[in-house]
Amino acid sequence: MLPPRRVWNALALLGVLAAAVVPLRCVAQEAVSEGPSRANVLDNPFDFDEVPKLPEIEAASEQDIRESIQRGIDFLVEDQNPNGSWGSATKTKGLNIFAPIPGAHHAFRAATTSLCISALIETGSQDPQAIESLDRAEAWLFEHLNRLRRATGDAIYNVWGHAYSIQALVRMHARHDGNAELQKQCVDLIELQFEMLTRYESVDGGWGYYDFRYQANQPTSSSISFVNGTVLIAMAEAKAIGLEPPQRIVDRAIAALERQQKLDFSYLYGEYLKNQPMRGINRPGGSLGRTQCCNCALRMWGDESITDNVVKNWLYRLYVRNGWLDIGRKRPIPHESWMQVAGYFYYYGHYYAALSLDQLPNSEQAPYQGLLAKLMLDRQEKNGSWWDYPLYDYHRPYGTGFALMTLQRCLP
Repeated sequence: MLPPRRVWNALALLGVLAAAVVPLRCVAQEAVSEGPSRANVLDNPFDFDEVPKLPEIEAASEQDIRESIQRGIDFLVEDQNPNGSWGSATKTKGLNIFAPIPGAHHAFRAATTSLCISALIETGSQDPQAIESLDRAEAWLFEHLNRLRRATGDAIYNVWGHAYSIQALVRMHARHDGNAELQKQCVDLIELQFEMLTRYESVDGGWGYYDFRYQANQPTSSSISFVNGTVLIAMAEAKAIGLEPPQRIVDRAIAALERQQKLDFSYLYGEYLKNQPMRGINRPGGSLGRTQCCNCALRMWGDESITDNVVKNWLYRLYVRNGWLDIGRKRPIPHESWMQVAGYFYYYGHYYAALSLDQLPNSEQAPYQGLLAKLMLDRQEKNGSWWDYPLYDYHRPYGTGFALMTLQRCLP
């Protein structure tokens, strides 16, 4: 839950508390005869029946995108740990996210490694070094994933590892088509992740990554919108290869996510903020990094209100309002930026925007591909990586994994 840290210094904490009590401006609600509609909400200047007019940009060439992808792959190969994983608890600084050892770092490493596996599979490099790197990463995941648990009663970061490992395993299952033994290992581990996500489901339905209530056997954490979206997308991908997640868990997560949906298809940060819908982080600018994920998840599970035009409008918003996310990028203190945006939403949000792009007809994707590609290419680091928040030594590989999968969906 917001804010995800404990080790703030006193001045930083006072600054955030001071910002939190600044009164929000009054917002007059427009009276309508038949109740409010999505199109006349003040925070929503778009008519979702209309296609937005996109800005004119100089789109990157296919060669530019492929060269950028290759540089990202080269970074992952170089950055991989000797044991096949990515990320570590090193590169600490004066301010660190609350991460009880060793379990929190088991979760960070499992999630980061899973993202890198997915990225290497999706980009399909035939470079022998990339293939050898991918093989070692898969071996690490097979060996270590079955031991992933929550760190403590209040730190449930393992939900990220369970979700992203499902996506990696789905791609590994396809990669090993014809190898019955390896495919069975993938299936068994996916079903184990279903079991673990059932065990760590919140009493409210859905999932959170902190439990500051009672730290009970079943988490009493608040349901967090983008965690629900992340898990639901992973489960939908598993279902697409014939593996059925527990329907009751899916239904409860969908219900929890729908309770957090606002009229303009943006989302509360978490259900615990339901009485503060106009707080900065719950406004469209604060929701910009998670709206894509949540809408994509609901559409994957059959929500027909998430139309093509809703997807297009939010892809448009992501580009023209990108500053809300970009100002928070690389800031060391989570949620200190405008709209309480944290840096680690940046590449996360663009990855799920790319998944949303996949939901549009192929013939209508090109203009939005150009927008996403420009954002990714402009932000690639000199060493080939992408990163948005200094998280121990996980940030460069996870950011690179997200960015590579985003760019892959920007290719013609």
